[in-house]
Amino acid sequence: MQIKGWRYYNHAAVPSTEPHVIPDTQPIEDGSIWKMDGSPLLARWTTDFDCGYETNWWYVIKDNAFDISLLKAKRRYEINKGNKNFLVKEITPHEWAEEIYNVAVAAYKTYPKSYRPNVDHERFVASVSEWSFYKVYGAFSLLDESLCGYACLTKPCKTGSYINFTVMKAIPELEKLGLNAAIVYKILTDHNDFLNAGGYINDGARSIYHETAFQDYLEKYFGFRKAYCRLNILYKRNIKFIINILYPFRRVLRCLKGIAVVGKVEAMLRMEEINRAQKKKG
Repeated sequence: MQIKGWRYYNHAAVPSTEPHVIPDTQPIEDGSIWKMDGSPLLARWTTDFDCGYETNWWYVIKDNAFDISLLKAKRRYEINKGNKNFLVKEITPHEWAEEIYNVAVAAYKTYPKSYRPNVDHERFVASVSEWSFYKVYGAFSLLDESLCGYACLTKPCKTGSYINFTVMKAIPELEKLGLNAAIVYKILTDHNDFLNAGGYINDGARSIYHETAFQDYLEKYFGFRKAYCRLNILYKRNIKFIINILYPFRRVLRCLKGIAVVGKVEAMLRMEEINRAQKKKG
């Protein structure tokens, strides 16, 4: 069944509302959340969004206009290098489905084996035609006009005050030419009016499962910041029992997170550790 205000994501029930909006917790209180499509193992939501003081959970957001002139020379150079090597523009994804597939496969090769996806060519290409993103950007080489990277944005509500920076993939060996910088620069400059009007671009919550430095990169080069908040977790009864048994062994499991299944369990235990630490602080 569908639960209004909630969606299924990666074995969890998470809010479909904007990050700064406190979700309706009635489905959690009456137990209907466990009957939603996908059969979630836990419910995860946040409160006290952008509370103004440091916590151990956060979203990484951009909520002011981007001005390249305010950056240090080294960072301006990286962005300008990217703009000299690549043309970034909005694209109609189904027209570039084959090229998008090639970029995705190249990007996935650098992922740790524990969560590197196996991409079926026909299924992936067919799925691109069904994409319903708010905007999709493609980065093209100025040497041979080939697609070298892409990014996808979602805007859950047309009149909403935020945009999700949902997907970004790039050919790894071209990143040294400023590929990522060119893509992010184009997205931000296209949305400066939106940012000036009080909107924000959200790159997601603190990364637990995936090993990535991309959020740090966005903070360092493009003025994204951490919007601190409070993490809340509630488990299905049998899952809570398992978490309590495994919790004392979380550091041992951390050493084995290269194994796919262990990695997912370890990520859950790390979130539980954060959740318990917050409860101690009150």
